[in-house]
Amino acid sequence: MASLNDIRSTYLDFFERNGHRRVDSSPLVPRNDPTLMFANSGMVQFKNLFTGVETRDYKRATTAQKCVRAGGKHNDLDNVGYTARHHTFFEMLGNFSFGDYFKDQAIAFAWELLTKDFGLNKDRLLVTVYHTDDEAAGIWKKVAGLPDSRIIRIPTDDNFWRMGPTGPCGPCTEIFYDHGPSIWGGPPGSAEEDGDRFIEIWNNVFMQNEQFADGTMRPLDMQSIDTGMGLERIGALLQGKHDNYDTDLMRSLIEASAHATNTDPDGPGKTSHRVIADHLRSTSFLIADGVTPSNEGRGYVLRRIMRRAMRHAHMLGAQEPVMHKLVAALVRQMGAAYPELVRAQSLIEETQRLEETRFKTTLDRGLRLLNDELDRLPEGGALPGSVAFKLYDTYGFPLDLTQDVLREKDRAVDLQGFDAAMEEQKAKARASWSGAGGAADAKVWYEIAEAHGVTEFLGYDLEAAEGQIQALVRDGAQVGSAETGTSVQIVVNQTPFYAESGGQVGDHGFIRTATGTAEVTDTRKTAGVFQHIATVTEGSILRGQPAKLEVSHGRRSAIRANHSATHLLHEALRRALGDHVAQKGSLNAPDRLRFDFSHSKGLTPDELKSVQAEVNAFVRQNSRVDTRIMTPDDARALGAQALFGEKYGEEVRVVSMGVLEGSAKGTDGNTYSLELCGGTHVARTGDIGAFFILGDSASSAGVRRIEALTGAAAIDHLERASDDLHGLLARLKSPNAAEALQKLDNMQAETRALQNEVAQLRREVAMGGKGGGPEARDINGVKFVAQVLSGVSGKDLPGLIDALKAQIGSGAVLLIADTGAKPAVAVGVTEDLTGRISAVTLAKAAVEALGGKGGGGRPDMAQGGGADIALAEAAIKAAEVALGA
Repeated sequence: MASLNDIRSTYLDFFERNGHRRVDSSPLVPRNDPTLMFANSGMVQFKNLFTGVETRDYKRATTAQKCVRAGGKHNDLDNVGYTARHHTFFEMLGNFSFGDYFKDQAIAFAWELLTKDFGLNKDRLLVTVYHTDDEAAGIWKKVAGLPDSRIIRIPTDDNFWRMGPTGPCGPCTEIFYDHGPSIWGGPPGSAEEDGDRFIEIWNNVFMQNEQFADGTMRPLDMQSIDTGMGLERIGALLQGKHDNYDTDLMRSLIEASAHATNTDPDGPGKTSHRVIADHLRSTSFLIADGVTPSNEGRGYVLRRIMRRAMRHAHMLGAQEPVMHKLVAALVRQMGAAYPELVRAQSLIEETQRLEETRFKTTLDRGLRLLNDELDRLPEGGALPGSVAFKLYDTYGFPLDLTQDVLREKDRAVDLQGFDAAMEEQKAKARASWSGAGGAADAKVWYEIAEAHGVTEFLGYDLEAAEGQIQALVRDGAQVGSAETGTSVQIVVNQTPFYAESGGQVGDHGFIRTATGTAEVTDTRKTAGVFQHIATVTEGSILRGQPAKLEVSHGRRSAIRANHSATHLLHEALRRALGDHVAQKGSLNAPDRLRFDFSHSKGLTPDELKSVQAEVNAFVRQNSRVDTRIMTPDDARALGAQALFGEKYGEEVRVVSMGVLEGSAKGTDGNTYSLELCGGTHVARTGDIGAFFILGDSASSAGVRRIEALTGAAAIDHLERASDDLHGLLARLKSPNAAEALQKLDNMQAETRALQNEVAQLRREVAMGGKGGGPEARDINGVKFVAQVLSGVSGKDLPGLIDALKAQIGSGAVLLIADTGAKPAVAVGVTEDLTGRISAVTLAKAAVEALGGKGGGGRPDMAQGGGADIALAEAAIKAAEVALGA
C-alpha cells in the first residue's frame, strides 16, 4: 500500500518528469493576497503569475501546497472530526501552466497520472465540464474515450471558477471516482449528489477569460491551467479507504493521540482523536509559519483550533497537557516533505504546552459554568446568548467551542442573544473611549478598530506584503482618497510596518497601489490600529484598494541590530554592575541606540570597556535569537527581564539570545539574555555586526545613559576615528600611537614651561622690570598701590598682587587689567590690615565705578569685572575714597 508520502512524491515526480518546476509550498500566511486569512489552495502563491503582474523563469510548476480552512469564508472547523473528509489542514497537489499548455495537455496529464501511475480503474472515473465547454468535453472523449454518459455538463458556478467579481476566470472540469452502488449517493448534478458514492478527486481550472465589471468577458492573452487534487482524498482512495482519517498518515496521528491519553483509538472517543489528529497538523504548521496564539486575526483562529483540540483531549480524560507530546509523531510523518516542521519542532512543542497549560484552568471553570447553566434550562432549551458571551469574554471560549460542546448534548446557542451581548460590550467600549482624555484625536481610530478590527502585524517575519486599504485619515477625519502631495494616514488590514513602541521607532517605506504611491515616514498605532503616516508622491490612493507594502530594508535592519544589541547591553550591565540595573528608557533608531538604566554613578573606562567587550563576544557567538509567546507571569518566573514603560497583555513575546559558555544549548537557565519584548530583532546575534559605546552620561538622578552604535554605523565611526588618528600621526610625524603620545607629553611639558616663563615676564613687565614697580601713595596712613596693566589677563592679577604686597610690606593694592574686552579688577590687602580694611569693600567700589556689578572674595583678596576700561581712573579714585572713609 502506497503511503501518503509516497503518493505525494509520485505526483510531484510525474509532473517534474513532464517539464514542471517543483516549487516548495508557500507559507500558510499568504504573501500576495490580503483578502485571504490563510493559503487555501495551490494557486495562491501563483496569483500574480496568472494575472501577468509577475513573471518567473518557468512556465510550468507543480506543488504540494499546505492549506488551512478555518477562518473567513473558507471555514470547515465545525465539521472536522464528525465527517470523513473535512479538515482544517490539508495538502493540495497541483500542476500549473502560465501561458504554456492548455486544456488538451492538462486533461491528458490528469488521465495518464490517475490511470497509469496511480492505477485507478478507468471504468470508475467520470468527469464534469461546464455546460458550454464543448472543447473540454471533446478532449475527454478523445483522450480518455469517455462516453457522453460519463461527461456530465454542469450549468452552475460549481464548474466555473472566478478569482473575484472581476479578473481572470474560466470553466472547470472535475474528476470523480465512483465507489459503487453499495454506498448511497448520486452523480454530480443529481438530487443525490451530496452522498458519498461519487467523490471528487481532481479539479482542472481553465483560465481563459477576463471578466469586467459590466459583466462582459474577453479571452485572456495568456491562457493558463490551475489544478488541484486533495492528497487526503486521493490517498484514501488509493489505500482502499472511504474515510480520510483511515489513511496511514492520519491513522498514525490518531494512534499517537490514543497512546498519549491511554484510550482506544476506535472507542467512544473516536471523534475526539480525529479532531486532535487534524488540529495537531493545522496548529503545528501555523506555528511553524510564524503564527502565534493571540486574541486577534490569524492568532485568534490558531487559538480557537488549539483550544478545540485541547477540549477534546480533556474529554478523553487527559489530566496534563497532551498536544505537545504529539508533535514528534507529526514531524516523523511529515518532516521530510516539510522541513520547516523539523526546524520549528521545539517552538511548536513549547507553544502547544504553554497554551494548553494556560487553557486547562479556564476550561475547568468554564465547563462548570456551562454545566450549571444547562442544569437550569428546560430539556432541549438553547443556551442563553449572555452565557455564551460570558464564556467567550471571561473564559476565552470561542463561540464555536461552546457550540461544539453543546452539539454533543443536542443543544444550541441563542445566537441573537450572543450578538446582543457582544453589541452591548461594544457600546460600553465606545462610551469609555468617548469620555477618555484626548478622545478627539483617538475617536477616529477607535471607530476604525470597531469597523474593521485591529491591524495584523506581519513584520516579525516579513518586510514586504500585500494589504487592503481599510481607511484613509486626514486632519482627524476619514476620507475616500488622497492625491499627490497630500499628507495622509493609511490603515490596512495587515502590515509588515512596525509601529513605534517600546523604544523602537516606527518603520519607513512605501505603499503602492494600482493608482498611486505613498511614502511612509512614520508608523504609529492607537487602539491596535496601525497608522502609516505618509505623503502621496504619485497618483492617488483610494480606500478599499489592494496595496503592496514595502518596509525600508536597510533602515529596518539597522533598527533590528540596535534593538537586539540593547538586550545584550542590558544583560552585560547587570553582570558588570549588579542586579540593581534596570531599564529606565531606551531608543532604538536606525542610526544609534540609547539605553537609560538605574545606577548611581558614572562608569569607569575599564567598566565601559568590559561591557563593550562582553556584548561583542556574544555578537561573535552568532547564536540564534529565539522568540516565544507566554503569559507575563510565566515569563517572569522563567527569569525574563520586563522592559520599562511597557504595558503587557495576556501574552508576551519572550526574546532570548546568547548561550553561556560551557552550557547546554537551548535551556533557559543557560540563556544569556531573556527579556519581554514586542520589537523586531535580528535572526542571529552575528547580524548585529559590531557594537561600540560612544559614552556614558547622567540622564537624571540615579539614572545613567549609554549611547552606542552597531553594524555599519559602528564601523563608520571607527573608520572616522582611525582617519583622525592617522592624520594626527602624520602631523606629529610619528609611526605609531605610543610614540605620538610621548611626543604630546613632551610638547605639553614644554608648553607649561613656556607658559610659566611668559607669566613671569608679564609680572616683571607689570612690575616695571626687575627691582622696580609702581609707587605707593599714602591714603589715610595706609600705603596704596594702584595701576592699570595691559597685556595681562584677569587670572594673572592675584599673583601680581601678592608680589606687590610683599614689596610694600603693609598696605593695599588695586590692579585693573585692560584685557581688550571687559576689564578685570583685583584688590589685595596685607594681613596686618584686614582687621580694619576689607579687600571686598575696595573691589566693589572699583567695580561699580567701572560700570560693573558685584565684586567678592576674602578680606585679603577680592576680584570682579567692569564694563569700560576708560573709567579706570574713576575706579582708582573710588577705591581711594573707600580706603580713606
